[in-house]
Amino acid sequence: MNDQTFSLQPFPSTKSLPNLKITGNIDRNSHQLTIRYTLGGDLKEIAIAPPSNAQLRKPELWKDTCFEFFISIKDSQRYWEFNLSPAGHWNVYRFDGYRQGMQEETAFTILPFNVQNQAEGLALVLDVDLAKIVSVKQAIEVGITTVIKHRNGEVTYWALTHQGAEADFHLRDSFIVEL
Repeated sequence: MNDQTFSLQPFPSTKSLPNLKITGNIDRNSHQLTIRYTLGGDLKEIAIAPPSNAQLRKPELWKDTCFEFFISIKDSQRYWEFNLSPAGHWNVYRFDGYRQGMQEETAFTILPFNVQNQAEGLALVLDVDLAKIVSVKQAIEVGITTVIKHRNGEVTYWALTHQGAEADFHLRDSFIVEL
């Protein structure tokens, strides 16, 4: 077990909403990865899609409020991008290298997760079996991110760290959690 807490920071050049906080924890136990995001603060200023009855794979979730994380196998160019919408929609993409060879990862046909509206914010929890893409013996590096779309249409980009001159979640220097 390797449970780690996190707190995301907005990209420095974007205006973020006051009192908005994105925190959580991530844990890898054998082949299971559990990640929990907590979005707290004044959520009435954030565009959050209403919950859907069906959790469907959908493209381009990052154009709206979306919780994301990136996984790479240590010392490998290949990585995966996981997108989770508060509406319940999801997608997983595989890349051969930095923004190269993007395609939907077909190893996942469903990605069930829970979204809970709480008095102080919103929580999203995913428990996923990584055995379909990563061996238990392989160390992974993780980048944890979130896209927040404001009701006025502005978008802010949140991550553990921002390594580029522009917000870019795909930079491997940003995959700083080791599990």
